[in-house]
Amino acid sequence: MLRFISGKYQGGEFPVVTEKQIMVGRSSELDMVLVEDMVSRKHARIAMQTDQIWIEDLGSTNGTFVNGEKIKRARLKEGDRILIGTSILKLVAGDATRDNMDAKRELENVASRRRTSQARTMSGSIEEVPLPDLLQLFGTSKKSGVLVIRTEDQDIGRIYLKKGNISYAIINDLDEVAPLKSVYRMLTWQKALFEFEPPVDCEFSNEVDMGVQEILMEGIRQLDELNRIHDELPDLHARLELAFPMGPPLRALAPSDLDILQIAHNATDVEAVMNKSALTDFETVQAVLKLLKANYLKLAEASR
Repeated sequence: MLRFISGKYQGGEFPVVTEKQIMVGRSSELDMVLVEDMVSRKHARIAMQTDQIWIEDLGSTNGTFVNGEKIKRARLKEGDRILIGTSILKLVAGDATRDNMDAKRELENVASRRRTSQARTMSGSIEEVPLPDLLQLFGTSKKSGVLVIRTEDQDIGRIYLKKGNISYAIINDLDEVAPLKSVYRMLTWQKALFEFEPPVDCEFSNEVDMGVQEILMEGIRQLDELNRIHDELPDLHARLELAFPMGPPLRALAPSDLDILQIAHNATDVEAVMNKSALTDFETVQAVLKLLKANYLKLAEASR
């Protein structure tokens, strides 16, 4: 089955049947009709031949993407994600009990039920489409817009894209957290909903212009490092205070550790230290752990 996991047809499914091709495009005469401007009249063809499923781009204007890579023809496997226009489809196991006409009508019904906002056609869950995969898709397809991510804890992140590059990012409107640091932090979010909104006409004083791939490589590296020390980390809302008496001499600390010590003395909790630090989140919590273990800092009693 091809399951729509984002876009105006989200929730719809389309069967893939042996030796029966699926013509995808905007034309009403085709099997899978996707009515949107970024889809060509005849956009792509999907077919199962014996036990292999193939997808072929039919010279579409905006291209067909599989797992973030623009393709001319590619073999699909279970779990692959396909981007056509603003729709993301996922190949999943399932019984192809409906024929193409039934599936075509069901997609029309899904689109009709979701037609409440023309501005927000791309939405979904990052459990279905992990944020790195989502950014990869947007980067490769050179999309412009604002990716808005909302977590269960009421955090709201925004990533601004211009022709596939990340130009700015912010979490909870906190200007003190650098854009790249905000992106790296969002990559740690496991459960959240996303919406891809149209571009906004505004400028930022600390705007960046970096390719998605470059940012993802560094972000995933930091994520791996954070996961490695996860069990040692204090709670984000734990309060820090100076150890008393402070035995070790301050001159033994590196300048960056001294900066974190000063920030921790003035901040309300661990999360505030991470926000105010000029270092990455990993470097910051690594310094906090070092200061705790060396008895420069301690957790406040209420935080233990």
